Amino acid sequence: MVQRTGGCLCGKLRYTLETDNKGVSLCHCTHCQKVSGSAFSVNLLVDAAGLRFSGDAPTVYEDDAESGRKLRRLFCAHCGSSIASEADMFPGKIVLKVGTLDDTGDLAPVVEIWRRSAQHWVTPREGIIHFDKGRV
Repeated sequence: MVQRTGGCLCGKLRYTLETDNKGVSLCHCTHCQKVSGSAFSVNLLVDAAGLRFSGDAPTVYEDDAESGRKLRRLFCAHCGSSIASEADMFPGKIVLKVGTLDDTGDLAPVVEIWRRSAQHWVTPREGIIHFDKGRV
C-alpha cells in the first residue's frame, strides 16, 4: 500500500489515502465535463475505507449520472474544488479526482470511458482501453 495525500485548492479540505491502484481513468461524460470545467475528468478508483478527510468535511451534491445511476459528488464548500465521487455502481469505492493529489508522478491513464461524449478535438489516447459508455 502507498500512502498519498491531497486536498482542495484553498487547503481547508485535506485527505490521506492508502491505495495500490495506479490505474487512472479519463471520463468524457457530459457531467464530468461540467464538474471539471474541462474536456474530461481524471479519476482514480480507491477503497473508501482507505480515505480519511481532515480539516473541513466535503460537501455533497447528489447527481443523476449520465449512466442513469446515482452519484454523490464531494467538493470543498469554500473554494468549490471537486474532490471525489461516490457511485452506486462501485459500492465501497471512491472515485478520486487525480488533480487533487499532492503527487501524481507515478500515475498514468489506463482507460477512457464515455468516449461517445468526448469533445471532437480530443483524440483517443493510444495504448489504453476505450469505451463508448461506462465500463460496466
